[in-house]
Amino acid sequence: MALNRLPLLLYSYIATELLAPFFASFLILYGVFFLVRLIPLLEVVLELRISFGDFVRLFAYIFPHMLLYVIPMASMAGVIIGFTRLTNDREILALKACGISLRRMMPPVLLVAASIAALTGFFSIRLIPAGEVAMRKLMFQLAKEKIDKGLEERVFTEALGDLVVYVDHIDRQKQWHGVYVSDMRNRKQPIITMARAGHMEADIDRMQVTIVLNEGTLHSTDGLDNQIVRFHRYQLQIPLKPPTRIGGDDLTSLSKGAMSQHQLLQMARKMGPDTRRGIVFLTEYHHRLVLPVGCLILSLLGVPLGLQAGPGRRAIGLPLGLGFFVLYYILFTTGRVLVEDLVVPLVIGMWAPNIIFLALALFIFWRTDQELPLLPERLQNLFILLYEHTLQPVFARVAGLVRRLLSRRRATSPDAGTDAAGAAGLVIHADPMTRVYHYPGCTLYNCTHCTLRFKDARVAGKAGFKPCRLCAKTEK
Repeated sequence: MALNRLPLLLYSYIATELLAPFFASFLILYGVFFLVRLIPLLEVVLELRISFGDFVRLFAYIFPHMLLYVIPMASMAGVIIGFTRLTNDREILALKACGISLRRMMPPVLLVAASIAALTGFFSIRLIPAGEVAMRKLMFQLAKEKIDKGLEERVFTEALGDLVVYVDHIDRQKQWHGVYVSDMRNRKQPIITMARAGHMEADIDRMQVTIVLNEGTLHSTDGLDNQIVRFHRYQLQIPLKPPTRIGGDDLTSLSKGAMSQHQLLQMARKMGPDTRRGIVFLTEYHHRLVLPVGCLILSLLGVPLGLQAGPGRRAIGLPLGLGFFVLYYILFTTGRVLVEDLVVPLVIGMWAPNIIFLALALFIFWRTDQELPLLPERLQNLFILLYEHTLQPVFARVAGLVRRLLSRRRATSPDAGTDAAGAAGLVIHADPMTRVYHYPGCTLYNCTHCTLRFKDARVAGKAGFKPCRLCAKTEK
């Protein structure tokens, strides 16, 4: 193969290996996110009696918001799974034997990751704000239609909460004739309004519904006092009753999530960029830019994680990738909260997770390219030491509790003596690298590196091996 030309066949093959698990991961993750989002959505669907067509529209408006979190996770999972398969099938080894280094395999990964990150940015900046605006308008329209359907001729309608409306006749133009309204909002005695005609108006842009009454009288009672006001035109603002909220979001007001980037900057300038209220809009502005870049970085981090697999080794890339993904969003959320509380500067708090993970990705990629372990030996020993002092005692206590429960059951069984004799005959497992051995029942007894077997502790001690910290306590 001529290395001075672009190996398009190789690049297309690698890209295909990455895209197939990406789409599979995308469908699975999106299904999970959709089911979680569907639970609060069903309440609105059943309450407003939404038709199938309106449900499809509502689903389409919610679709981009969920992709902002699904796409980065699916992209990282796709890269990890793709390179894990190439490593397990020894294709990476074959490519390196042909003189193709890991760096030369990166162009298709960069192209796929950049395309997915650009798609995430398009969803974040354009589609998500537009979808939220459209969703709020749709829900507002459906709530108004519910009010219209609830208003019937010669029936006292209580669909408006503390407003009771009676209409004697409704013509084909939806004009009311002979209107009676009882307003109990924040009052002990109602305000009675009677009008010759009226109608309902809806301003979707301002998210307001208004009852307009013509040629009538308004009767107000306060104790022994009675007041009558004649009017030519009178307006009543109608509060939309639930369900106008989905997952805690008020659908009758324009939130910062529904604003465009330009509107966010304008609101930040209006509120003051250095104030707490102005910072909230600036964090939303940077939020839409940080996540697409983070999607690119997490995808590149998936390359060295996928290469940790191999014949005879466990594929730890996907669990590590999930851990890094959770850590990224913890740092991102923490940084945003600190920025909104005016603890750290805006740029540092919002972009620090991307900077940290970019440095981490470059460091891990360099070690993998040099065929070194994922972490330096000293750092590995530090993690092992922390594990032995923190998690291992907890696991040991849980394992001991389980063994005691099982031993009680075995003691009542007829084969208990045979099981105890078999347990006494178990050999000691030892790690030739650390020269540490483990007794049967130890949490590290069946570790992958424990390839040596000893008859008992005396033989292991003569060979220069020592018990682990947990087993040493057992000996005492």
